[in-house]
Amino acid sequence: MFATYSLRHKCLLALTALMTLITPIAAASFGAANISFGQVFLLFTEPMLGASASTDGVTTITERIVFELRMPRIILAFIAGAGLALAGSVLQTVTRNPLADPYLFGISSGASFGAVLVLSFFGTQGLVQQWLSQSDSLWAGAIYRSGLFSHDAWWSWSSLSLPVGAFIGALFSVLLVLSLSGFGRASQVERMLLSGVATSFMFGALTSLVLYFSSPQAAASVLFWSLGSFAKASWSGLIIPAVVVCSSVIIILAFKRQVIAIQAGDETAHSLGVNVARLRLYMLILCSLITATLVASCGGIGFVGLMIPHTVRLLFPGQQPIFTTVFVGGLFMVWIDVLARCLLSNQELPVGIITAAIGSVFFLFVLRHRR
Repeated sequence: MFATYSLRHKCLLALTALMTLITPIAAASFGAANISFGQVFLLFTEPMLGASASTDGVTTITERIVFELRMPRIILAFIAGAGLALAGSVLQTVTRNPLADPYLFGISSGASFGAVLVLSFFGTQGLVQQWLSQSDSLWAGAIYRSGLFSHDAWWSWSSLSLPVGAFIGALFSVLLVLSLSGFGRASQVERMLLSGVATSFMFGALTSLVLYFSSPQAAASVLFWSLGSFAKASWSGLIIPAVVVCSSVIIILAFKRQVIAIQAGDETAHSLGVNVARLRLYMLILCSLITATLVASCGGIGFVGLMIPHTVRLLFPGQQPIFTTVFVGGLFMVWIDVLARCLLSNQELPVGIITAAIGSVFFLFVLRHRR
């Protein structure tokens, strides 16, 4: 049986790797502008063939649409799906609960609250930005003209403050969940999910309160962002999410044996020399960092961390295929984004609405089969 699962795992991993190579070309052919798969394929193969795409019927405008608008969006969607799936897989393992997920655990809500605070105060339509633009003070005018709050570079204040604010909110959410579930209690694992749901509702209410007191322009932009969207993806905005998710994959691979040991039970892990409380805390903080970075980049997207790891485990019982989880999560999110762009004509649906609709049905399916 192990050999069968191993062969199946290798075949699926090869299939997902192949899909990862084909998906960017296929996904880039969907959108408001009518660009065919063949045109996108020519743009990708042009450097290898040494030919000019413009001479083969592919205009410069088409090239800019593909490489400046659609490709950053596709890559960000893949990173977001991979990161959320990875965070969900780790949460489900360290809590030994297949229903654990950054969204249900309260981490996503805490990150959203921290990001909304930053956007409401320091965003383009935020209170600080409006005050600086209207102030007669020389130093306020100098700060406003310096471009400190611009999004032109990934290292600018606006680009860095959002993930930092989201991480602080997510970290506070994790600490609150741990304190509510009780440090060192035997029932801590069982109480974590309930504490996470309560924390999620609390941060959701605080986020709504901040939006209520924000300006109408800021509230409108934050509301669409909070539902999840890759519309503002850019090449410079990919740096931080890519670094965080890739580093997290390496760290989790380094601690894979210890994490799997927790799944066998706290007592078993202790007998194998694993400091369960410390490792669980470190993994929760790492999942908070992943979730906060992705929430800051593309808003709140729920249930991906629940669906993908659970589906992969159904395909490979008794195994923890991290790379397969990452690939499947990334591919899933890319095609969900394609669906969000194409489902309605001349209108784009927030990605979070689609994942919530699919995830809620999946959640009920998991509950039904766990009885």
